[in-house]
Amino acid sequence: MPSTPIDDPARDALVAYADGDGRRLLNLVEQLATAATDAGRAAVDLAFVEQTIARSLRRFDKGGEAFYDQISALHKSVRGSDPDAALYWLARMLDGGADPLYCARRMIRMATEDIGLADPRALQLALDAAQTYERLGSPEGELALAECILYLAVAPKSNAAYVAWGAVRAHVAKDGSRPVPLRLRNAPTRLMKSLDYGKGYRYAHDEDGGYAAGEHYLPDGMPPTTFYEPTDRGLEERIRQRLADFRSRDAAARKRSRDDER
Repeated sequence: MPSTPIDDPARDALVAYADGDGRRLLNLVEQLATAATDAGRAAVDLAFVEQTIARSLRRFDKGGEAFYDQISALHKSVRGSDPDAALYWLARMLDGGADPLYCARRMIRMATEDIGLADPRALQLALDAAQTYERLGSPEGELALAECILYLAVAPKSNAAYVAWGAVRAHVAKDGSRPVPLRLRNAPTRLMKSLDYGKGYRYAHDEDGGYAAGEHYLPDGMPPTTFYEPTDRGLEERIRQRLADFRSRDAAARKRSRDDER
């Protein structure tokens, strides 16, 4: 803040609020400089620092109930596809002194937990918004966060990937370790080939439509299990149709196999 003198007590207060975080210190200095310019102040003293920064930090109550309530409201507004409410709660958090990068990390979580494969672009946009803020800082970088929260709010929603990951982790923890079927094992040596590693493997690219109908890739003896159930929203509608086609082809191939055995 070279154009606005700042006295020693005010400078010490800024350092204390930064709490050892250099990026936070730079953001606080930028906020203070903007406030000083808007107020037409020729110099900054401790009282002005308290007025513009300390009050904001207290209002947000970081680590307290208000902090978590506002985060919850932001996340639920995105999940509920309300862009105006999502934008409002983001503004409230930033205005109250929330770390913008913390908000960005929450957006990344929203993109994976509540949107998933219904719109895979959401995750990339959230990552880009976080990187943009890291480069620009406040206040310019906050626009990238605002654009991201709007996109997340209006994007089609799906927690199918989130549910599937939780289900498969629970299954693996309970089911234990099953051996990899021989046909799916890698066979880089002659010995492994002589032990039938890789024998009978069907190369999907050589199959009709690039799909080995009737093949299965779970461990032998493991009952057929479906962990991922795509929704009928966004891109997942197409994924759902594609998986339904694969399952239909599997059923037909297995019926033919049973008929051939008779």
